Amino acid sequence: MDFEIRAGVPVEIREADDGGAIKVEGYAAVFGEEADIGGFFREVIQPGAFDGALSESDVPFLINHDGLPLARTGSGTLDLSIDERGLKIATELDPDDPDVQSIVGKMRRGDLDKMSFAFTVARQEWDETGETPLRKILEFDRIFDVSIVTEPAYKGTEIGLRSLEAHRKAERAENGMAAYAERVRRRMRMNLALREREG
Repeated sequence: MDFEIRAGVPVEIREADDGGAIKVEGYAAVFGEEADIGGFFREVIQPGAFDGALSESDVPFLINHDGLPLARTGSGTLDLSIDERGLKIATELDPDDPDVQSIVGKMRRGDLDKMSFAFTVARQEWDETGETPLRKILEFDRIFDVSIVTEPAYKGTEIGLRSLEAHRKAERAENGMAAYAERVRRRMRMNLALREREG
């Protein structure tokens, strides 16, 4: 099954006064905030979407969704929790780990400061009443990793578009082609009116 990648908000880094563990905290994903997914659709994560996905996953903490884990939930070195804001990560990285040493300076400077997560979706809803479709993620199937990343990644856009097309295909089957075609015509008229207004 293909998985999607999305970026969250900046991560915080704190070093222990005694030169020990490097504490990293942040949110890999937040609830209720609309994200623009490559200009193709908008996406919002609903509260409760992570509830079933975390209990069955051993989630690693990676750099740019790649390489050896810096920490992981299965070993108890990574803590993932859900609060009113979203999916929170907390870990204490080993300062003697060469992989950690290679990123700490970049994290302090802010060159490597965003969190991201890779996932598959179990339940979603699409709303196409606006100009750009809105995807509501109701339930994640699995969380594959959380990562610190240099930039927000939208590698999952194509997969998300396939999800949108599957929704549209099901809607055509359920509501008939006439209703679907009318909605497409309405969107085309809206886009034409916007272009005329801009021009």
